Amino acid sequence: MLFHHSLALRRIFPFPHLYAGKGLRMPNSRATSRSLSPKTLSSVTGSDGAEKTPVGVRVRRDSARRIVEVAMDVPSGEAPVPVFDRLPDIEEFEYNPVKACESSTSGTTDILDTKRVKTISIKSKVTSIGQMEMPANWEMVLDGIKKMRFSGNAPVDSKGCEKAGSFLPPKERRFAVLVSSLLSSQTKDEVNHGAMQRLSEKGLVDAAAIVETDEATIAKLIYPVGFYLRKAKYMKKVAEVCLNKYGGDIPNSLDDLLSLPGIGPKMAYLVMNVAWRNVQGICVDTHVHRICNRLGWVSRPGAMQKTRSPEETRVCLQKWLPKEEWDPINPLLVGFGQTVCTPLRPKCNICTVNNLCPSAFKESPKPTPKSMKKQKLSKES
Repeated sequence: MLFHHSLALRRIFPFPHLYAGKGLRMPNSRATSRSLSPKTLSSVTGSDGAEKTPVGVRVRRDSARRIVEVAMDVPSGEAPVPVFDRLPDIEEFEYNPVKACESSTSGTTDILDTKRVKTISIKSKVTSIGQMEMPANWEMVLDGIKKMRFSGNAPVDSKGCEKAGSFLPPKERRFAVLVSSLLSSQTKDEVNHGAMQRLSEKGLVDAAAIVETDEATIAKLIYPVGFYLRKAKYMKKVAEVCLNKYGGDIPNSLDDLLSLPGIGPKMAYLVMNVAWRNVQGICVDTHVHRICNRLGWVSRPGAMQKTRSPEETRVCLQKWLPKEEWDPINPLLVGFGQTVCTPLRPKCNICTVNNLCPSAFKESPKPTPKSMKKQKLSKES
């Protein structure tokens, strides 16, 4: 029996003389133990404040917390006290104004809390008014964007949906705005404007005329708007409903607009704002959605994370943005997104509010002296 036991030991440790007097030690891995640094070992003290010499250290990890157990030379009859170094749960990173104030004044904030407070000071400093939370410096940012948009050189300024049928009588213009909004989804303003011009030349901004025209002709005229075949079908259905139910006019309520084929929240709010001068909500498209998230104006409920959809952005934005800004915010931010805060490689170097934007230069490189000199020479020429 002893012979078999010694053979087993030799299989595990083929060179026992290397381990003599050193104790057995398993290789380091995720599931095994590891030693703390000398600095950590030297900092271990007993309950009376005197330093104790650690005998061994074992670290056990799991997904929820990290436990460091230190075995020390202690008098007989006393058990070593485990030291817990627990990693915070993900919920603890959620912004809590009370905890943030306590952390900033106590002077005992650890490294993780310091990083959290630093992030909040940039992105999430808020001023509460009732149940609304208004981002810090939002008025300065909005004024800066308005000044940058003063030139009015963005495509939306001359070719946006609200420009459709501007020369028509009120009833026909409302229908033209509805059609233009329907075509605007996944389509640039320049392309949408061209499609509306071709429809106008053929007299197809009228519900009765669209009902009498086949889908193939409509699809050919509106091409290359996004999903032009599907939109041609929707145009026919919308025209039929408007003609039969509203006498060629369009619905004057948000719910009735949303019941039309192919009309979503963004289009419905835009039509209500432009056609009926009835502001019931903010029109949030891809530009407004992107820019509001870059500025830190919106976040998912209960978390400091970006909103996932334009509709989620609209709900969050309406909680704090004054209602007098609901109508102009769409063309303002759309034009800003078309000229400065573009989807790819935003022009942060020419943005006058980049010092107030938490996303500045994160998606575009910072200007180098060489690039600034080149830009200056190009302007002078």
